[in-house]
Amino acid sequence: MDRLLGIVTLLQSKKYVPAEKIADKYNISVRTVYRDVKALVELGIPVSFEPNRGYFVVQGYFLPPVAFSSEEANALLLTESLVYGFADKSIQKHYSSALNKVKAVLRSTQKEKLDFLDNSIRMQMHPNLQMNFEYLSQLQAAITNQTIIYLDYTNAKEESSKRKLEPIGLIYYAFSWHLIGWCYLRKDYRDFKLMRIKSLQVSDQPFQKKDHISISEFMKQLPVSY
Repeated sequence: MDRLLGIVTLLQSKKYVPAEKIADKYNISVRTVYRDVKALVELGIPVSFEPNRGYFVVQGYFLPPVAFSSEEANALLLTESLVYGFADKSIQKHYSSALNKVKAVLRSTQKEKLDFLDNSIRMQMHPNLQMNFEYLSQLQAAITNQTIIYLDYTNAKEESSKRKLEPIGLIYYAFSWHLIGWCYLRKDYRDFKLMRIKSLQVSDQPFQKKDHISISEFMKQLPVSY
């Protein structure tokens, strides 16, 4: 059922979607795509097919709850490039899913223009700045829910340690994401570079310290101003 709902969202996000693209996205065979599309039609979803182009959901099937202007859609598309440059894999995945839901309510002409623009925007990042980790979503949840986390961390001197933290915020500075938290080992606030985190566990244990400083206050201690 999750795959069927995902296929519907994918079909709504583009004017046409070839069966092969659906198969690749969900790691299934083209024959399974045919069966899934048949199941959607039997559920009353008007999926149609155009030769040499692919499947599509008949325009107007889902009435859009919000109307997006082309400029708003373009801004979201440009932001996707920034997300892939400045956020980790977890945020990239969630943003891509959210953007597909936005695309799903666009008109066909808007989808065509958005696809054209998508192929006209690229971002080149230095390899050292790539975010090859998946912690931001978990840390956002821990900060919001005020729950304790556990880290395996390696510092700049390649020294490894295990830390128990109360995370109070995230700061992007010096071209990297940093986690700021109250460290039980050091009995003080500490700055942890996300790229150096080797493993992360979010517990369901609530904060014990009740008077944390604000992240803005901590920023006054940063070693650089960028």
